[in-house]
Amino acid sequence: MPPLTPVLSTAPEPQSEAERRARFGTGDLWVFAYGSLMWNPGFDPQETVPARVHGYHRDLCVASVRYRGTPECLGIVLGLRQGGSCQGMALRVAAAERQAVAAALDERELITRLYHPRFLSCHLQDGRRVEAYGYVVDPTHGQYLGHLSREEKLVLLRQGVGCNGTSAEYLRNTVACLDRQGITDRRLQGYLAALNRP
Repeated sequence: MPPLTPVLSTAPEPQSEAERRARFGTGDLWVFAYGSLMWNPGFDPQETVPARVHGYHRDLCVASVRYRGTPECLGIVLGLRQGGSCQGMALRVAAAERQAVAAALDERELITRLYHPRFLSCHLQDGRRVEAYGYVVDPTHGQYLGHLSREEKLVLLRQGVGCNGTSAEYLRNTVACLDRQGITDRRLQGYLAALNRP
């Protein structure tokens, strides 16, 4: 694939209604995690609960140009795409930490404005239903790779190295975290099995 030239966001202030609500709303904030936020959230949740979101599914569909790859040698990471459902984790942020945590998450996740921040209806495993802040991939963004074949994605998984490590390590950590929570993602397990084959 040709190199990407990502446009980095330098806007410190929230750019959407969801971002403003996440930072300046009242009470505790729930965050929906489906990839690295499950095993490396960057904050200490008050509560962590298995959860499902309907209308979106987890997929390796995002070109990583910093954390798990570079513009010249892309990696690939997960995005939340429309369709189906996704099992992940709901993380509760204390009200007193809400603004700081939401701002830090936006700085981490919206570095190239690849995602649309949303409040998602989350069904928690214990029966509760909450509105959780999450990041849905923009299919019109230049880093969106939902059109790639399985074989092309495996190439990026094998080659991607960024400031936080490799794309392969990212996948292994995510599958291991899902396994610990009793969540089966057969597509991701299939990618991992292919990576582990000589």
